[in-house]
Amino acid sequence: MSDYKGLTNEQAKESRRVNGENILTPPPREPMWRLFLGKFNDPIIRILLIAALLSLLISIRSGEIYETIGIIFAILLATGISFWFEADAGKKFNLLNKVNEENPVKVIRDGSITEVPKRDIVVGDIVILDAGEEVPADGELLEAVSLSVNESALTGEPLARKRVNPNELSSEATYPVNQIYKSTTVLEGYCLCRVTSVGDNTEYGKVARRSAEISNEPTPLNRQLEGLARFIGFAGFILAVATFAALFVKDIFLGEAHYGAAPLWTLFTVIAAGFVAIAKVWIPIIMEGVELLRPGVKHPDFSKLSWGVSALIAITLALTSFVIGYLVGYNPLESVSWIDGNMALRILKYFMVSVTLIVVAVPEGLPMAVTLSLALSMRKMLTSNNLVRKMHATETMGAATVICTDKTGTLTQNQMRVSFEHFVENPEIIESSIALNSTAHLDRSVEGKIRTLGNPTEAALLIWLSENGKDYLKIRESSKIINQLTFSTERKYMATVALSPESGRYLLFVKGAPEIIASFTADYPADVSAKLAGYQARAMRTLGFGYREISPERATEDVESLVKEGGLTYLGVVAISDPLREDVTEAVASCVGAGIEVKMITGDTPGTAREIARRIGILGEDELVSGVISGLDFDSLTDIEAMERLPFIKVMCRARPADKERMVRLLQRLGEVVAVTGDGTNDAPALNHAHVGLSMGSGTSVAKEASDITLLDDSFSSIVTAVLWGRSLYSNIQRFLIFQLTINVTALVVVLLGSIFGKEIPLTITQMLWVNLIMDTFAAGALASLPPDIRVLKERPRSPGAFIVTPSMRVNILITALLFIAGLLTMLWYLGDVNNEISEYNISLFFTIFVMLQFWNLFNAKAFLTGKSAFKGILASPAFMVVASAIIFGQLLIVEFGGELFRTVPLTFRDWILVIAVTSVVLWIGETVRFFKRRVL
Repeated sequence: MSDYKGLTNEQAKESRRVNGENILTPPPREPMWRLFLGKFNDPIIRILLIAALLSLLISIRSGEIYETIGIIFAILLATGISFWFEADAGKKFNLLNKVNEENPVKVIRDGSITEVPKRDIVVGDIVILDAGEEVPADGELLEAVSLSVNESALTGEPLARKRVNPNELSSEATYPVNQIYKSTTVLEGYCLCRVTSVGDNTEYGKVARRSAEISNEPTPLNRQLEGLARFIGFAGFILAVATFAALFVKDIFLGEAHYGAAPLWTLFTVIAAGFVAIAKVWIPIIMEGVELLRPGVKHPDFSKLSWGVSALIAITLALTSFVIGYLVGYNPLESVSWIDGNMALRILKYFMVSVTLIVVAVPEGLPMAVTLSLALSMRKMLTSNNLVRKMHATETMGAATVICTDKTGTLTQNQMRVSFEHFVENPEIIESSIALNSTAHLDRSVEGKIRTLGNPTEAALLIWLSENGKDYLKIRESSKIINQLTFSTERKYMATVALSPESGRYLLFVKGAPEIIASFTADYPADVSAKLAGYQARAMRTLGFGYREISPERATEDVESLVKEGGLTYLGVVAISDPLREDVTEAVASCVGAGIEVKMITGDTPGTAREIARRIGILGEDELVSGVISGLDFDSLTDIEAMERLPFIKVMCRARPADKERMVRLLQRLGEVVAVTGDGTNDAPALNHAHVGLSMGSGTSVAKEASDITLLDDSFSSIVTAVLWGRSLYSNIQRFLIFQLTINVTALVVVLLGSIFGKEIPLTITQMLWVNLIMDTFAAGALASLPPDIRVLKERPRSPGAFIVTPSMRVNILITALLFIAGLLTMLWYLGDVNNEISEYNISLFFTIFVMLQFWNLFNAKAFLTGKSAFKGILASPAFMVVASAIIFGQLLIVEFGGELFRTVPLTFRDWILVIAVTSVVLWIGETVRFFKRRVL
């Protein structure tokens, strides 16, 4: 150590100026205002904004602004709830990530040993590290004595031997043996290293930077809602155009208005030019609709079409039409060639009816249903140790098709334990051998938890000793260690000379590789080797133990010389492994049963990775060779070659952070929905770029920062819980869509037919607001609160590109809506007088019938996909019952006390009973259908 002078203070300042401080640039935090505005990127929210604008145009003409206010309220409520829950989860998450850069580190500066804060370490510093200390920056070893480093935070490797000579590089090592890296921990030994990289330039920093990259991978739900929004836009636009054309043609041929040839020519010219002028709006809607109907059909990209070009084409079209008209005898400059004011108002009315259809077609309650479902799931998942940071992550887990998991700390406990032991009948000697011939310690400062300090293999022996009722500290305190030789990879053993207080004898204890112990032992059992071979085949570490008595005068002699003399008495052997988490095998089996492929990516050796994967069911017996690849071999493959092999790769060993991230990206290119689990810094880039990243609560801050969900209990079984909630949540959203779209289709067709045949739906804007917004919001709460159904784990993951409205949903919506339409149109005919006018009482009656039909259909929606009765488990869903009661109570209040605002008058008790009884047929038909389906199945 005296040979090293280190940097001067001036050199340290210059190095800091050139190479930067030893701190990580914190990931950019999205401002609250941008986080809130980001909620408006939801496809349904965007279409609602358009509906709000169109509704505002209608309100300017009609003077009624309730619908506009209602839609704006729905938008703000849905975006506000989403923003609130994510911001709240962010606050909880920040409590998990307290990083301290002020810890002191020993360095050599100006020829003297001193301590500086970790953040003040610079490139060129010579750092002194002992067992138990964290490596503050990347460095090259100058001196190393029996050095072992825990690299699990960076590579997933819990124990890596380090040496000064780079030529001793192991072919299986992930990183050079003469380099140590920031955030890793010295397990045993001592070293001096010269710092080569600090802060963002360290391996840890590079990984952290990749983990902070913005991933624009859309969630499956967003893609499906985008498809629904396109479909609604397409259907609404087609219906609006068809309605406008039908009303206009009806007015020309069957109406009282009389249009001359010249005004018609002018009118058609203006309408055509207007359509061309807004081509940038409706052409993409048409093209997207065509793509929905015929997937894979390529169409021109109109996104670059400018408003100026559209306007120029429209003007050219109009001028050309007017010139043609002039040539055939129509003069567009004369007043007779234009329609009068009354006709213009009639056409404007037709336009407003068409716009109203678009507004009616938009499911205002859908964003609320999605937001409430996600928010409620976030809160409930927290009780099952899933801290959800990003709201859509819950649902995305339900769509996962592949889970890429690390091994250490996720599948295993990240704490070495004695799995098998075979000792001779000499307990006192065995206990002394384990307690004294060791440099490890156990930290029991946290009740119920054991934290190991030092070599994890030695710590496993101390834990075994503790589990057998012996305190290693008392044994050490009652004994006297005379001399000790620490473990080295060259010798493959450790030896200690100690004075036994019970017998007063000086004993030499030796532990190490079994073959080394056998070479120094005369009575080594013949059958031990076969047992050890079986343990080693299962990727366990094996240790042998021996001892002999020595004379007092030789106790201070060189320990290595004493060992080489041999003559040891055999004590026994142990097999040590990082045990699997208790629930991991069952959890992996649940994922596989749910149609989710589990791939293990680890920095560990091929033998260990293969054995762990086999034991937990990731690898079958026929995949032990073909299903495993090393990070180096994977890196040598081209993207095309890798994607061809990916379906067959189940385990990647000796993986580096970039290998894991690349696998995730390639799986996504194959169309998979990828979830990634991990606890180390090496996992962070993959966690960030996955559709869902799941970090461990005890993991590194970089891993948690990159993730979407943090598993507070570090349990793989919590992933199964996340899948259960995600799939159940998606089913709840589908149930709401059935309910919501049935209402919309019913209202849409009744408005359409009423407009064309002169019998408009007798519902006011405020009544429609109750039906389309308030009741839908209640329904969203009711259906979103339904508990998860364990049966969803028996299903295959849904296709990420599938339309959210399935064929069975379409059948359900259309049949129910057609029955409602037939009933409501019949009611309109029955309740009207000879002049097609409806009294206030009958309007209230019609309004109540309309609402009660939807109320009973809410129960059918609850039972959809379950095959069970709507009443099954209803008492286990108190929120559903509260909401159902609120809808009935709300309708009663509106009808009885709504007055002028809702255009209602009180109904008689007899009519209330009659309406409830008759409309309940909707539920009884559903129950009958479900009953016969159960009998058939």
